[in-house]
Order: sequence, then structure tokens, then C-alpha cells
Amino acid sequence: MTMHVQIGHTPDRGFDDPLGLMSDCHRRIESFLAALQRVAETPDGRLDDERRRALSAALAYFRDAAPKHTADEEESLIPRLRALGDERVRPLLAAAEHLERDHALAEALHARVERIGEVWLRKGSLPEEALVAVRRDLAALHGLYTAHIALEDDRLFPGARAALSEADLAAIGREMAQRRGIDAQGGSV
Repeated sequence: MTMHVQIGHTPDRGFDDPLGLMSDCHRRIESFLAALQRVAETPDGRLDDERRRALSAALAYFRDAAPKHTADEEESLIPRLRALGDERVRPLLAAAEHLERDHALAEALHARVERIGEVWLRKGSLPEEALVAVRRDLAALHGLYTAHIALEDDRLFPGARAALSEADLAAIGREMAQRRGIDAQGGSV
């Protein structure tokens, strides 16, 4: 079983294209979630070195990087859409409310996966009931993210790109960079 997971992957787009960068983040979410699911399918609940590295990397991603993505949407993108006060963005705002509820559910599921995953890393194995629980939570996350990401990539981001000004998009990009401790041109802050 070969698992390729990469933290620190250079995104396809930069902070000058914040919506594209958010979409790139979705690919990382999908990749790290798939890695977690592959690790959880281990038949005896034991971690070999490869599974341990994959589990550790994926847990770190969802603990450290994914919350920044959620903040990008909830603190930068969605407030700007709400501030438009434009009737044309009403469907986007309805979608955004649904997405915010998804974020809360995903956070709760990730907290459970994190707890089990940390025990797994410490002990090197999990009993069957813990494997069943983590598989159930990962399946729920997979279903949630499949619909959530499709809604964002197919509706929210294209609608936001059409509705927001270049100045708004540039400000979102700067805020995203700041959350990551870098300036919008890619240097350290």
C-alpha cells in the first residue's frame, strides 16, 4: 500500500486568486481524507511505519491547516458576500448558511477522529470498536465533504467571483496570506 500525502505542497494558484486557492485547498482536503480512510481500513488495527506517517500527516493537516481554510470562508469570503446587500447574491448567502452548518459538523467529526487518531499513534493499534467508530466518522466526513466541496466549487466560488470586486478579492487574498504568516506575495511577514 503506497500512500502519498504531502503537507506544504505548493498550491496551483496564489493569493492573487483567493477563490482558486480555496479550491486548491479542497483537493488537499480530499487527499488527506482519503489517506485517513486508507489507514482506517487496516484489517488488524495495527500501524506500520507508512500508515503511521500518513495518519500523523493527515491529522496534522486537519488540525493545523484546515481551520485556516474554514476561516478564509467564514471570516473573509462570506462576510463580504453578506455586505454586498445585493439581491443577486441571495442564493449564494443561502448556500453559505448551509456551508457554515457543515463546517460545525465537520469540526465535531474531526475532533472525534483526532482523539481516536492520537490514541492510535500512541499505542500503535486500535481495538475493533475504535476502528469501527473512526471508519464511521470518516465515512460521514467523506459524504459531508463531497457535497460541501461541490457546492463551493460549483456555485459559491463562481458566484463570488462574479459578484465581488477586484478590491474585495485582493483583500481576501491578503487576509488568507496573513492567516498563514506570509505576505500576499509569498514572503514571510
